[in-house]
Amino acid sequence: MRVVIVGAGDVGSSVAASLAGDHEVMVIDLDSERVDTLTYSLDVLAVEGDGASVKTLREAGIDDADLLIACTDDDETNIVSCGTAKTISDAFTIARIRNTKFLDTWSQSEGALGIDLMVGTNLLAAQSIVRVIGLPGAEDVDRFADGLIQMAEFRITDETPVTGMSVAEADTFDSLTFAAIIRDDEVVIPSGDTCLQTGDDVVVIGSPGSISDFAQTIEPDVDGVSDVLIVGGNEIGLEVARLLGEKGIPNRLVDPDPERARYLAETLPKTTVLQNDPTDQEFLLREHIGDVDIAIATLDSDERNLLSALLSKRLGAARSIAVVEDGDYSDLFEAVGVDVAVNPREAIAEEITRFTREQHAENVAIIEHDRAEVIEVEVDRGSVLLDRPISQSIRDLPDGVVIGAISRDGTYVIPRGDTVIERDDHIVVFAAQEIVEETMEAI
Repeated sequence: MRVVIVGAGDVGSSVAASLAGDHEVMVIDLDSERVDTLTYSLDVLAVEGDGASVKTLREAGIDDADLLIACTDDDETNIVSCGTAKTISDAFTIARIRNTKFLDTWSQSEGALGIDLMVGTNLLAAQSIVRVIGLPGAEDVDRFADGLIQMAEFRITDETPVTGMSVAEADTFDSLTFAAIIRDDEVVIPSGDTCLQTGDDVVVIGSPGSISDFAQTIEPDVDGVSDVLIVGGNEIGLEVARLLGEKGIPNRLVDPDPERARYLAETLPKTTVLQNDPTDQEFLLREHIGDVDIAIATLDSDERNLLSALLSKRLGAARSIAVVEDGDYSDLFEAVGVDVAVNPREAIAEEITRFTREQHAENVAIIEHDRAEVIEVEVDRGSVLLDRPISQSIRDLPDGVVIGAISRDGTYVIPRGDTVIERDDHIVVFAAQEIVEETMEAI
Protein backbone atom coordinates (compact mmCIF):
# COMPACT_ATOMS: atom_id res chain seq x y z
CA MET A 1 0.00 0.00 0.00
CA ARG A 2 0.88 3.65 -0.32
CA VAL A 3 0.32 5.16 3.14
CA VAL A 4 0.31 8.83 4.11
CA ILE A 5 0.74 9.54 7.84
CA VAL A 6 -0.05 13.00 9.20
CA GLY A 7 1.95 13.59 12.38
CA ALA A 8 5.47 12.43 13.17
CA GLY A 9 5.20 12.34 16.96
CA ASP A 10 5.33 9.20 19.09
CA VAL A 11 2.25 7.67 17.45
CA GLY A 12 3.08 8.57 13.87
CA SER A 13 6.70 7.47 14.20
CA SER A 14 5.70 4.15 15.74
CA VAL A 15 3.12 3.45 13.03
CA ALA A 16 5.57 4.48 10.31
CA ALA A 17 8.21 2.12 11.69
CA SER A 18 5.78 -0.80 11.74
CA LEU A 19 4.59 -0.20 8.16
CA ALA A 20 7.79 0.86 6.43
CA GLY A 21 9.01 -2.68 5.76
CA ASP A 22 6.05 -3.69 3.61
CA HIS A 23 4.55 -0.44 2.34
CA GLU A 24 5.46 2.87 0.73
CA VAL A 25 5.13 5.34 3.60
CA MET A 26 5.04 9.14 3.43
CA VAL A 27 4.95 11.17 6.67
CA ILE A 28 3.82 14.80 7.01
CA ASP A 29 4.73 17.06 9.94
CA LEU A 30 5.12 20.77 10.63
CA ASP A 31 8.28 20.17 12.69
CA SER A 32 11.36 20.15 10.44
CA GLU A 33 13.46 18.32 13.04
CA ARG A 34 10.94 15.48 13.24
CA VAL A 35 10.87 15.29 9.45
CA ASP A 36 14.67 15.09 9.27
CA THR A 37 14.82 12.47 12.05
CA LEU A 38 12.30 10.20 10.32
CA THR A 39 13.97 10.58 6.95
CA TYR A 40 17.29 9.37 8.31
CA SER A 41 16.08 6.74 10.78
CA LEU A 42 13.35 4.96 8.79
CA ASP A 43 12.79 3.80 5.24
CA VAL A 44 10.13 6.46 4.67
CA LEU A 45 9.76 9.73 2.83
CA ALA A 46 8.82 12.83 4.78
CA VAL A 47 7.26 16.18 3.90
CA GLU A 48 7.40 19.31 6.04
CA GLY A 49 4.00 20.98 6.05
CA ASP A 50 0.40 21.08 7.25
CA GLY A 51 -1.40 17.77 6.86
CA ALA A 52 -4.75 19.56 6.62
CA SER A 53 -3.59 21.45 3.52
CA VAL A 54 -4.54 20.24 0.05
CA LYS A 55 -1.17 21.40 -1.28
CA THR A 56 0.79 19.43 1.33
CA LEU A 57 -1.35 16.31 0.94
CA ARG A 58 -0.85 16.39 -2.83
CA GLU A 59 2.90 16.85 -2.34
CA ALA A 60 2.80 13.69 -0.20
CA GLY A 61 1.04 11.78 -2.98
CA ILE A 62 -2.48 11.57 -1.55
CA ASP A 63 -3.94 11.22 -5.07
CA ASP A 64 -2.45 7.72 -5.33
CA ALA A 65 -2.61 6.78 -1.63
CA ASP A 66 -4.50 3.76 -0.35
CA LEU A 67 -4.54 4.89 3.26
CA LEU A 68 -4.28 8.14 5.21
CA ILE A 69 -3.60 8.01 8.96
CA ALA A 70 -4.04 11.31 10.82
CA CYS A 71 -2.44 10.95 14.25
CA THR A 72 -1.27 14.36 15.44
CA ASP A 73 -1.98 15.43 19.03
CA ASP A 74 -4.75 17.77 17.82
CA ASP A 75 -8.21 16.25 17.19
CA GLU A 76 -9.37 19.04 14.87
CA THR A 77 -6.27 18.74 12.70
CA ASN A 78 -6.82 15.00 12.36
CA ILE A 79 -10.49 15.45 11.44
CA VAL A 80 -9.75 18.15 8.86
CA SER A 81 -6.86 16.15 7.37
CA CYS A 82 -9.16 13.17 6.81
CA GLY A 83 -11.97 15.32 5.42
CA THR A 84 -9.60 17.12 3.07
CA ALA A 85 -8.08 13.86 1.85
CA LYS A 86 -11.56 12.51 1.07
CA THR A 87 -12.33 15.47 -1.20
CA ILE A 88 -9.32 14.82 -3.45
CA SER A 89 -8.67 11.05 -3.19
CA ASP A 90 -10.17 7.62 -2.57
CA ALA A 91 -7.82 6.85 0.33
CA PHE A 92 -9.22 5.02 3.37
CA THR A 93 -8.92 7.48 6.26
CA ILE A 94 -8.11 6.81 9.93
CA ALA A 95 -8.23 9.55 12.58
CA ARG A 96 -6.79 9.43 16.06
CA ILE A 97 -9.14 11.22 18.46
CA ARG A 98 -8.77 12.08 22.15
CA ASN A 99 -12.10 13.79 22.88
CA THR A 100 -14.87 11.24 23.19
CA LYS A 101 -17.49 13.74 21.96
CA PHE A 102 -16.07 13.39 18.45
CA LEU A 103 -16.02 9.62 18.83
CA ASP A 104 -19.66 9.65 19.94
CA THR A 105 -20.65 11.80 16.96
CA TRP A 106 -18.79 9.64 14.47
CA SER A 107 -20.16 6.38 15.92
CA GLN A 108 -23.69 7.56 15.11
CA SER A 109 -22.81 7.49 11.43
CA GLU A 110 -19.60 5.76 10.43
CA GLY A 111 -17.94 7.56 7.57
CA ALA A 112 -19.06 10.95 8.88
CA LEU A 113 -16.60 13.85 8.76
CA GLY A 114 -14.74 12.10 5.95
CA ILE A 115 -13.35 9.53 8.40
CA ASP A 116 -13.59 5.81 7.65
CA LEU A 117 -12.20 4.72 11.03
CA MET A 118 -12.00 6.81 14.19
CA VAL A 119 -9.78 5.48 16.97
CA GLY A 120 -10.25 6.88 20.48
CA THR A 121 -7.03 7.38 22.43
CA ASN A 122 -8.65 7.85 25.83
CA LEU A 123 -10.96 4.85 25.48
CA LEU A 124 -8.13 2.56 24.37
CA ALA A 125 -5.94 3.70 27.28
CA ALA A 126 -8.80 3.05 29.72
CA GLN A 127 -9.36 -0.42 28.26
CA SER A 128 -5.65 -1.19 28.67
CA ILE A 129 -5.81 -0.14 32.33
CA VAL A 130 -8.91 -2.23 33.04
CA ARG A 131 -7.38 -5.33 31.43
CA VAL A 132 -4.37 -5.01 33.73
CA ILE A 133 -6.62 -4.50 36.77
CA GLY A 134 -8.34 -7.81 36.06
CA LEU A 135 -5.07 -9.76 36.27
CA PRO A 136 -3.08 -9.30 39.50
CA GLY A 137 0.60 -8.62 38.94
CA ALA A 138 0.33 -8.15 35.17
CA GLU A 139 2.07 -5.25 33.43
CA ASP A 140 0.33 -5.79 30.09
CA VAL A 141 -2.64 -7.90 28.99
CA ASP A 142 -4.21 -8.54 25.59
CA ARG A 143 -6.92 -10.85 24.23
CA PHE A 144 -6.92 -12.93 21.05
CA ALA A 145 -9.32 -15.27 19.24
CA ASP A 146 -12.40 -13.58 20.70
CA GLY A 147 -11.06 -13.99 24.24
CA LEU A 148 -10.20 -17.69 23.96
CA ILE A 149 -6.47 -16.86 24.13
CA GLN A 150 -4.73 -14.33 26.32
CA MET A 151 -1.28 -12.78 26.42
CA ALA A 152 0.15 -11.27 29.59
CA GLU A 153 3.46 -9.80 30.73
CA PHE A 154 4.72 -10.12 34.31
CA ARG A 155 7.74 -8.63 36.08
CA ILE A 156 9.87 -11.04 38.13
CA THR A 157 11.09 -9.53 41.41
CA ASP A 158 13.02 -10.70 44.47
CA GLU A 159 9.69 -11.51 46.15
CA THR A 160 8.15 -13.42 43.22
CA PRO A 161 7.72 -17.09 44.23
CA VAL A 162 9.06 -18.37 40.88
CA THR A 163 12.29 -16.34 41.01
CA GLY A 164 15.25 -18.66 40.48
CA MET A 165 13.11 -21.46 39.08
CA SER A 166 13.64 -22.86 35.62
CA VAL A 167 10.84 -22.46 33.10
CA ALA A 168 10.17 -26.21 33.35
CA GLU A 169 9.75 -25.89 37.13
CA ALA A 170 7.53 -22.79 36.90
CA ASP A 171 5.30 -24.13 34.13
CA THR A 172 2.80 -26.30 35.98
CA PHE A 173 -0.22 -25.14 33.97
CA ASP A 174 -2.36 -27.03 31.47
CA SER A 175 -2.40 -24.49 28.66
CA LEU A 176 0.39 -21.95 29.05
CA THR A 177 3.41 -21.11 26.90
CA PHE A 178 6.38 -19.13 28.18
CA ALA A 179 6.83 -17.22 24.93
CA ALA A 180 9.70 -14.90 25.81
CA ILE A 181 11.70 -13.14 28.47
CA ILE A 182 12.72 -9.48 28.12
CA ARG A 183 16.02 -9.30 29.99
CA ASP A 184 18.25 -6.20 29.98
CA ASP A 185 16.70 -4.99 26.69
CA GLU A 186 17.33 -8.40 25.11
CA VAL A 187 14.57 -10.70 23.88
CA VAL A 188 15.28 -14.23 25.15
CA ILE A 189 13.34 -17.22 23.83
CA PRO A 190 13.35 -19.54 26.84
CA SER A 191 13.92 -23.27 26.96
CA GLY A 192 12.91 -25.49 29.85
CA ASP A 193 16.31 -24.91 31.47
CA THR A 194 16.11 -21.10 31.35
CA CYS A 195 16.00 -19.66 34.86
CA LEU A 196 13.68 -16.79 35.79
CA GLN A 197 15.71 -13.94 37.22
CA THR A 198 14.93 -10.78 39.16
CA GLY A 199 14.17 -7.99 36.69
CA ASP A 200 12.93 -10.30 33.94
CA ASP A 201 9.72 -9.42 32.11
CA VAL A 202 8.06 -12.71 31.22
CA VAL A 203 5.60 -12.90 28.32
CA VAL A 204 3.16 -15.81 28.54
CA ILE A 205 0.43 -16.91 26.12
CA GLY A 206 -2.37 -19.31 26.99
CA SER A 207 -5.95 -19.84 28.03
CA PRO A 208 -7.43 -17.18 30.35
CA GLY A 209 -7.72 -19.80 33.09
CA SER A 210 -4.06 -20.77 32.97
CA ILE A 211 -2.96 -17.14 32.69
CA SER A 212 -5.06 -16.35 35.77
CA ASP A 213 -3.53 -19.31 37.64
CA PHE A 214 -0.03 -18.11 36.73
CA ALA A 215 -0.93 -14.60 37.93
CA GLN A 216 -1.98 -16.14 41.24
CA THR A 217 1.44 -17.77 41.43
CA ILE A 218 3.13 -14.42 40.81
CA GLU A 219 0.91 -12.63 43.37
CA PRO A 220 -0.27 -15.35 45.78
CA ASP A 221 -1.54 -12.88 48.39
CA VAL A 222 -3.97 -11.14 46.02
CA ASP A 223 -7.44 -12.67 46.04
CA GLY A 224 -9.02 -10.20 43.63
CA VAL A 225 -9.82 -6.54 43.20
CA SER A 226 -12.52 -5.12 45.46
CA ASP A 227 -11.42 -1.49 45.96
CA VAL A 228 -10.06 0.78 43.23
CA LEU A 229 -9.22 4.46 43.70
CA ILE A 230 -8.99 6.61 40.55
CA VAL A 231 -7.12 9.87 41.04
CA GLY A 232 -8.14 12.38 38.39
CA GLY A 233 -11.43 12.76 36.55
CA ASN A 234 -10.23 13.51 33.03
CA GLU A 235 -11.58 11.52 30.07
CA ILE A 236 -9.33 8.54 30.76
CA GLY A 237 -10.31 8.47 34.44
CA LEU A 238 -13.98 8.72 33.51
CA GLU A 239 -13.71 5.84 31.03
CA VAL A 240 -11.84 3.67 33.55
CA ALA A 241 -14.56 4.26 36.15
CA ARG A 242 -17.31 3.50 33.64
CA LEU A 243 -15.67 0.25 32.49
CA LEU A 244 -15.05 -0.86 36.08
CA GLY A 245 -18.68 -0.11 36.94
CA GLU A 246 -19.83 -2.26 34.02
CA LYS A 247 -17.71 -5.12 35.40
CA GLY A 248 -19.13 -4.68 38.89
CA ILE A 249 -15.77 -3.66 40.41
CA PRO A 250 -16.23 -1.10 43.23
CA ASN A 251 -14.37 2.13 42.54
CA ARG A 252 -13.99 5.67 43.80
CA LEU A 253 -12.90 8.67 41.74
CA VAL A 254 -11.29 11.83 43.13
CA ASP A 255 -11.19 15.16 41.29
CA PRO A 256 -10.28 18.59 42.71
CA ASP A 257 -12.64 20.63 40.49
CA PRO A 258 -16.17 21.03 41.98
CA GLU A 259 -17.92 21.39 38.62
CA ARG A 260 -16.08 18.42 37.11
CA ALA A 261 -16.79 16.31 40.21
CA ARG A 262 -20.49 17.15 39.94
CA TYR A 263 -20.51 16.17 36.26
CA LEU A 264 -18.71 12.90 37.04
CA ALA A 265 -21.17 12.06 39.82
CA GLU A 266 -24.08 12.56 37.42
CA THR A 267 -22.39 10.57 34.65
CA LEU A 268 -21.11 7.62 36.71
CA PRO A 269 -23.93 6.14 38.81
CA LYS A 270 -21.82 3.11 39.82
CA THR A 271 -18.85 5.18 41.01
CA THR A 272 -18.41 7.09 44.26
CA VAL A 273 -17.13 10.53 43.24
CA LEU A 274 -15.18 12.64 45.74
CA GLN A 275 -14.20 16.30 45.33
CA ASN A 276 -10.83 16.97 46.94
CA ASP A 277 -7.16 17.57 46.26
CA PRO A 278 -6.01 14.02 45.33
CA THR A 279 -2.50 14.66 46.69
CA ASP A 280 -3.74 15.64 50.17
CA GLN A 281 -2.27 12.96 52.45
CA GLU A 282 -4.80 13.50 55.24
CA PHE A 283 -7.65 13.08 52.77
CA LEU A 284 -6.13 9.89 51.36
CA LEU A 285 -5.65 8.47 54.82
CA ARG A 286 -9.29 9.28 55.69
CA GLU A 287 -10.27 7.39 52.53
CA HIS A 288 -8.27 4.36 53.78
CA ILE A 289 -5.73 4.42 50.97
CA GLY A 290 -3.89 1.65 52.79
CA ASP A 291 -6.77 -0.74 52.04
CA VAL A 292 -6.96 0.07 48.33
CA ASP A 293 -6.12 -2.77 45.94
CA ILE A 294 -5.18 -0.50 43.04
CA ALA A 295 -4.65 3.27 42.82
CA ILE A 296 -4.82 4.72 39.30
CA ALA A 297 -3.37 8.15 38.52
CA THR A 298 -5.13 9.80 35.55
CA LEU A 299 -4.31 13.45 36.19
CA ASP A 300 -3.42 15.94 33.46
CA SER A 301 0.38 15.86 33.70
CA ASP A 302 3.00 13.14 33.88
CA GLU A 303 4.63 14.79 36.89
CA ARG A 304 1.39 14.85 38.91
CA ASN A 305 0.63 11.26 37.93
CA LEU A 306 4.06 10.14 39.09
CA LEU A 307 3.65 12.00 42.39
CA SER A 308 0.14 10.61 42.93
CA ALA A 309 1.10 7.02 42.13
CA LEU A 310 4.16 7.06 44.38
CA LEU A 311 2.24 8.77 47.19
CA SER A 312 -0.51 6.15 47.00
CA LYS A 313 2.06 3.37 47.21
CA ARG A 314 3.85 5.01 50.15
CA LEU A 315 0.55 5.32 52.03
CA GLY A 316 -0.20 1.64 51.59
CA ALA A 317 -2.01 1.00 48.27
CA ALA A 318 -1.23 -2.51 47.08
CA ARG A 319 -0.56 -1.54 43.43
CA SER A 320 -0.32 1.66 41.43
CA ILE A 321 -1.02 2.42 37.79
CA ALA A 322 -0.12 5.76 36.20
CA VAL A 323 -0.93 7.27 32.82
CA VAL A 324 2.20 8.66 31.16
CA GLU A 325 1.86 10.77 28.03
CA ASP A 326 5.58 10.92 27.25
CA GLY A 327 6.60 7.43 26.16
CA ASP A 328 10.22 8.12 27.14
CA TYR A 329 9.10 8.28 30.79
CA SER A 330 7.38 4.87 30.90
CA ASP A 331 10.46 2.93 31.98
CA LEU A 332 11.39 5.68 34.45
CA PHE A 333 7.97 5.50 36.13
CA GLU A 334 8.29 1.77 36.65
CA ALA A 335 11.94 2.03 37.73
CA VAL A 336 11.11 4.39 40.62
CA GLY A 337 8.21 2.34 41.99
CA VAL A 338 5.08 2.69 39.85
CA ASP A 339 3.79 -0.82 39.14
CA VAL A 340 2.38 -0.15 35.66
CA ALA A 341 2.80 2.86 33.37
CA VAL A 342 0.21 3.12 30.58
CA ASN A 343 1.06 5.27 27.58
CA PRO A 344 -2.04 6.29 25.57
CA ARG A 345 0.09 7.00 22.50
CA GLU A 346 1.42 3.45 22.57
CA ALA A 347 -2.11 2.07 22.84
CA ILE A 348 -3.27 4.04 19.81
CA ALA A 349 -0.21 3.11 17.75
CA GLU A 350 -0.89 -0.55 18.52
CA GLU A 351 -4.52 -0.25 17.42
CA ILE A 352 -3.63 1.49 14.16
CA THR A 353 -0.89 -1.07 13.45
CA ARG A 354 -3.36 -3.87 14.07
CA PHE A 355 -5.85 -2.38 11.63
CA THR A 356 -3.31 -1.76 8.88
CA ARG A 357 -2.20 -5.39 9.10
CA GLU A 358 -5.75 -6.72 9.13
CA GLN A 359 -5.43 -8.41 5.75
CA HIS A 360 -2.77 -10.65 7.30
CA ALA A 361 -3.29 -10.39 11.06
CA GLU A 362 -6.45 -10.63 13.13
CA ASN A 363 -4.89 -8.89 16.12
CA VAL A 364 -1.55 -7.42 17.16
CA ALA A 365 -0.09 -6.60 20.58
CA ILE A 366 3.10 -4.55 20.82
CA ILE A 367 5.46 -5.66 23.59
CA GLU A 368 7.86 -3.44 25.57
CA HIS A 369 7.70 -0.31 23.45
CA ASP A 370 8.05 -2.08 20.08
CA ARG A 371 10.67 -4.66 21.02
CA ALA A 372 8.40 -7.50 19.94
CA GLU A 373 4.88 -8.34 18.82
CA VAL A 374 2.29 -10.99 19.60
CA ILE A 375 0.22 -11.59 16.48
CA GLU A 376 -2.94 -13.55 15.75
CA VAL A 377 -3.03 -15.01 12.23
CA GLU A 378 -5.62 -17.13 10.44
CA VAL A 379 -3.88 -19.94 8.57
CA ASP A 380 -4.72 -20.17 4.87
CA ARG A 381 -3.61 -22.44 2.05
CA GLY A 382 -0.46 -20.41 1.39
CA SER A 383 0.99 -20.86 4.87
CA VAL A 384 4.17 -22.90 5.46
CA LEU A 385 2.46 -24.23 8.62
CA LEU A 386 -0.50 -25.83 6.87
CA ASP A 387 -1.00 -29.60 7.35
CA ARG A 388 2.42 -30.08 8.94
CA PRO A 389 3.49 -30.87 12.52
CA ILE A 390 4.83 -27.82 14.29
CA SER A 391 8.16 -29.58 14.87
CA GLN A 392 8.68 -29.58 11.08
CA SER A 393 7.06 -26.33 9.98
CA ILE A 394 8.74 -24.18 12.65
CA ARG A 395 12.02 -24.72 10.78
CA ASP A 396 10.64 -22.64 7.92
CA LEU A 397 9.99 -19.69 10.21
CA PRO A 398 12.69 -17.25 11.39
CA ASP A 399 14.67 -18.28 14.46
CA GLY A 400 12.97 -16.98 17.58
CA VAL A 401 9.33 -17.33 16.51
CA VAL A 402 7.17 -18.97 19.19
CA ILE A 403 3.74 -20.45 18.47
CA GLY A 404 2.00 -19.72 21.75
CA ALA A 405 -1.54 -20.99 21.23
CA ILE A 406 -4.03 -22.22 18.63
CA SER A 407 -7.77 -21.63 18.27
CA ARG A 408 -9.67 -24.18 16.17
CA ASP A 409 -13.43 -23.88 15.61
CA GLY A 410 -13.77 -21.98 18.89
CA THR A 411 -11.72 -24.55 20.82
CA TYR A 412 -8.35 -23.98 22.49
CA VAL A 413 -5.58 -26.23 21.15
CA ILE A 414 -2.30 -26.60 23.05
CA PRO A 415 0.61 -26.31 20.57
CA ARG A 416 2.97 -29.27 20.80
CA GLY A 417 5.67 -30.51 18.47
CA ASP A 418 3.37 -33.12 16.94
CA THR A 419 0.38 -30.73 16.61
CA VAL A 420 -0.69 -30.45 12.96
CA ILE A 421 -1.97 -26.97 12.09
CA GLU A 422 -5.09 -26.97 9.91
CA ARG A 423 -6.57 -24.48 7.49
CA ASP A 424 -8.59 -21.71 9.20
CA ASP A 425 -6.82 -22.29 12.53
CA HIS A 426 -6.05 -19.08 14.38
CA ILE A 427 -2.52 -19.15 15.73
CA VAL A 428 -1.02 -16.67 18.19
CA VAL A 429 2.71 -16.20 17.69
CA PHE A 430 5.45 -14.22 19.42
CA ALA A 431 8.17 -12.58 17.31
CA ALA A 432 10.90 -10.06 18.08
CA GLN A 433 10.42 -6.82 16.13
CA GLU A 434 13.26 -7.46 13.69
CA ILE A 435 11.68 -10.70 12.40
CA VAL A 436 8.00 -9.67 12.38
CA GLU A 437 7.80 -8.92 8.65
CA GLU A 438 9.64 -12.09 7.67
CA THR A 439 7.37 -14.10 9.96
CA MET A 440 4.21 -12.59 8.48
CA GLU A 441 5.37 -13.36 4.95
CA ALA A 442 5.97 -17.01 5.85
CA ILE A 443 2.74 -17.52 7.74
